[in-house]
Amino acid sequence: MFKLRKYYLPHLGAIALALLLLFIQANLELALPDYLSKIVNVGIQQGGIESALPENLDREQYAQIKADTNLAPVLSAAYEEDGTSYRLTDRGRAVLEKDNIKKYAFLRACLAAAGADPGRLQSLYILRMGAIMLALTLASALTTISVGFIAARVSASVARDIRLDLFRRVESFSSTEFDTFSTASLITRSTNDITQIQMVSFMIIRMALYAPIMGVGGVIRALGKAPSMAWIIGVAVLFLLSFVGLIMSMAMPRFKIMQKLVDNLNRVSREQLSGLLVVRAFNRQDFERDRFDAANKELADNNLFVMRTMVIMMPAITLIMNGLSVAVIWVGSGKVAAAQMPIGDMMAFLQYAVQIVMSFLMLSMMFIMIPRAAVSAERVAEVLGTEPVIFDPEKAESPPMGGKTILEFRNVDFSYPGGEERALSGISFTAEPGKTTAVIGSTGSGKSTLVNLIPRFYDVTGGEILLNGVDVRRLKQEDLRRRIGLVPQKASLFSGTVASNLRYGDESAGEEKLNEVCETAQVMDFIREGERGFERPVSQGGSNFSGGQKQRLSIARALVKPADVLIFDDSFSALDFKTDRALRRSLKESTADRVTLIVAQRVSTIMNADQILVLDEGKLTGKGTHRELMEHCPTYREIVLSQLSLEEAENL
Repeated sequence: MFKLRKYYLPHLGAIALALLLLFIQANLELALPDYLSKIVNVGIQQGGIESALPENLDREQYAQIKADTNLAPVLSAAYEEDGTSYRLTDRGRAVLEKDNIKKYAFLRACLAAAGADPGRLQSLYILRMGAIMLALTLASALTTISVGFIAARVSASVARDIRLDLFRRVESFSSTEFDTFSTASLITRSTNDITQIQMVSFMIIRMALYAPIMGVGGVIRALGKAPSMAWIIGVAVLFLLSFVGLIMSMAMPRFKIMQKLVDNLNRVSREQLSGLLVVRAFNRQDFERDRFDAANKELADNNLFVMRTMVIMMPAITLIMNGLSVAVIWVGSGKVAAAQMPIGDMMAFLQYAVQIVMSFLMLSMMFIMIPRAAVSAERVAEVLGTEPVIFDPEKAESPPMGGKTILEFRNVDFSYPGGEERALSGISFTAEPGKTTAVIGSTGSGKSTLVNLIPRFYDVTGGEILLNGVDVRRLKQEDLRRRIGLVPQKASLFSGTVASNLRYGDESAGEEKLNEVCETAQVMDFIREGERGFERPVSQGGSNFSGGQKQRLSIARALVKPADVLIFDDSFSALDFKTDRALRRSLKESTADRVTLIVAQRVSTIMNADQILVLDEGKLTGKGTHRELMEHCPTYREIVLSQLSLEEAENL
């Protein structure tokens, strides 16, 4: 949690206000037992009489009290004649103060002699104390609501800011970072982990700050009422802390691995949902069900162990609380019987004792919750603290604007992080506008790796890639990618409409532009089929479109973007030959002023390219036109003849 402290700094004022309100709330609640004590001691036992013994009685009052045969001996012993009145002696005061029963009976008689109504006085006192207690309770409820509002607002704001920064950091990640953090883990950290932090942040403000204030205040008040019974609270707290410590030692290791188990379950679920068609095709439903059940059972068993351990707490705490109450009443009743303590003070002490133990209980619960949140905070901080290996230069340059855009690879080498061998080695070529540069090679030869270096999804480990003579590493990533239109190997659509997906490349694109690119990408046929046209809905991932339709929509989306460089990474694989040929012919016409790179497996897709690059095990083994490569590049010739007959290859 400490690593995320900067997210709490803007809310220090609100937290300080909450702390002040908690002090007020604690004092209000700690005052209630004291007023209950007054109701019992003064309102009930003393008949609502708070005043001290009268120092002087006139003759009429003296005579009226003496008429009560029970009080006559007390009156004679406590007062002596002093001229026209009777004065309270020190000896008499000591006798009456020692015997509360005689004292309060005597006081009632004095009030009656003075013309007061003792019954009404008692009722008024109890009602007044009750009204004060009601006001204190309402004020405490108001502060509780206020603190809850502040805590909820602060915790929600902190979670919002962390989630936003986490999303921004993930957006800045290169493919290297995505190789470190799995997608399932990033989703868990963005949702479940931040929820844990938010919940504990709320509980810290609402409970963790309140508990010590209440506990210390309760100890001070309890000692003021009955210091001789403080040992009872100490024993109860010792039992409570020992028990909670035992529970924590059992549950804590399980709390710490819970988030990793959630990660694992999310990973298995995501793999199965994304690969559902493959699972069904191979009839592996039972295997995947068992795999999910194993991950689910592991998480469930962990949660069950934690919950079963925690379930023991409530009966044990109830036993400790009831034992505390019995002990206070047992010891306190003896002191009350010995006239060493008023019964109201005993009742107040009991309430203070319960409040103190509850404070320690709240702290104990926080100590159980905080470690899991600390693990979540550590996981979130790990992502936030990860610096992308690809970053913008301090002094970024801009490639020359206007004129023709030229893309050049100059002796480029590349190795994946942790890889022992080079994925690309010594790649050099120049791609010019208006000309199509195609890349072909066997599976794993480095075709996709090569085009992923252009938008800096990875950075080269040797050599340089130049855009209009400027190394792409000296450009801002935003500026670089603004000039590149990419159609990835796996077509990806977003939920929304066809129009919203097409405008992903340029939000200002009008319908005329959309019609133009759709004609080029050969998608107008199925757009016209529906009544809604460009407003046809797109499901998540484009699941309501075929593979070929998704590829063509992805191509159209790239064409909408006003990019200088177009990259098609095996983007024609799902198209039939007729559509493929028509699309390439339209592309040739619409990309006359752009650099075009096409990665393909099919020879028919790239054989008419102006320049064909042949990759084999990361090395450039051939460069030229189809006919030139057929004559001078054995690797290319082998690929062509694996797909076409010699006659077809020579006639195309």
